[in-house]
Amino acid sequence: MKPVSYLLKEKIWIVPAMYSVAAILLSLATFYADLYLVERFIDRIPSIFLTKVAEGQTILGILTAAMLTMTTFTFSTVLVVLTMYTSQFSPRAPENFIQSATTRHVLGIFVGGFIFNMLSLLYMQEDVFDHEVLSTTAGILIVFFCIATFAYYIHFVASNVQVSTLTNKLTADAEQVIAQYLELYEQKHVSEENWRPWNPKETVGATRAGYIQFIGLSGLMELAEKNDGAIEVISKIGDYVYEGKPVLHLYSDQKMDLPFADYITIGDERTADQDLGYAIQKITEVAVRATSPGRQDPNTAKDILVRLGHLLGEMSHLKTDGLVLTDERGNNRLLYRFESYSDILYKTFYQISYHSKKDVSVHSSMTDALIVTAALAPALRYDTIWKIQLYLLEAINDGELKTLDRDFLQKKVDELAEITGHESVLLQKPD
Repeated sequence: MKPVSYLLKEKIWIVPAMYSVAAILLSLATFYADLYLVERFIDRIPSIFLTKVAEGQTILGILTAAMLTMTTFTFSTVLVVLTMYTSQFSPRAPENFIQSATTRHVLGIFVGGFIFNMLSLLYMQEDVFDHEVLSTTAGILIVFFCIATFAYYIHFVASNVQVSTLTNKLTADAEQVIAQYLELYEQKHVSEENWRPWNPKETVGATRAGYIQFIGLSGLMELAEKNDGAIEVISKIGDYVYEGKPVLHLYSDQKMDLPFADYITIGDERTADQDLGYAIQKITEVAVRATSPGRQDPNTAKDILVRLGHLLGEMSHLKTDGLVLTDERGNNRLLYRFESYSDILYKTFYQISYHSKKDVSVHSSMTDALIVTAALAPALRYDTIWKIQLYLLEAINDGELKTLDRDFLQKKVDELAEITGHESVLLQKPD
């Protein structure tokens, strides 16, 4: 089952709902405080904090209308930003804005403030209170807090409509996924060559059609150890599965009770919480959009490519073949196969390469990205990195490169060849 933090991000209504419940409880608390406590301690409460019921009704009515207006404006701002993200960056970028903690909490604060003032206005009746009340002051303080939140939210929106901020967030998401897998690798593991399940095999199929969003690898390993068996994960995170498609192979002498939904989540869309390929794809799409004929923003693409190179360098330390997790006694418990490193590199660059055939600045930036990757990668990845460089050069018609462009790109290709230990290729001179 997905951790609570993942569910809070996906179900954006949960946080506003929690604020709404808190606002209802707070309004009841202030009502009973006015009803039973204010009259008893009225001599100790400064008169500036107390209002008559009629005045309180007027003030709370104004505050409720103001909070409704502010909440409506905030929702409209969210819709405008989502539209801009879709048109300017990527159709998959809006989820990063709408699922951010700031957006969820701001919406919750405004909804909660509106509910508190509306309920306080409902409770404010002259036949209930024969003395002055504190609820009006509480409503004013909440509105002040909402105004401060609104000012911060304007700054937040202004910052997030910048492509650099989005790129930083997408990069941070990818780094977080890489860190999760590196933490998993710190557990005792061996290569797939040592995978030797000897028990009878049982196949577990998908319970519905959709994308695999989450797999509890640690939980599956613990389950296999508990049943003295082994589990082989057939479908990867991010794969689309249909109902009944094999997802797991269970190896055990006894019947292994595996509640599918407790360990594997299938949804209608891919998510970047565990899906490293999807996290990289979202960054790549922003670069592709920057190189499209309608925008022609190669500098943005260059900035993104350098960040991609750093991410690919970090990913090079992951085992992208079959990963076998073992228990403390050295028994094989879990096999999970990641996407190969060559496929990851290819899927990162092939669309950008296609959309920027005649832009030498973007191609040189892709070589810069590979240089960063090679500098961070272990030697066993050098052949794969150089192979991708040769593939990228195939997209360029060397004979059409101008002299300075050819020399500029040649220096970068030579640098990458030196790092990876390969013989450089000579770009053609113009006729």
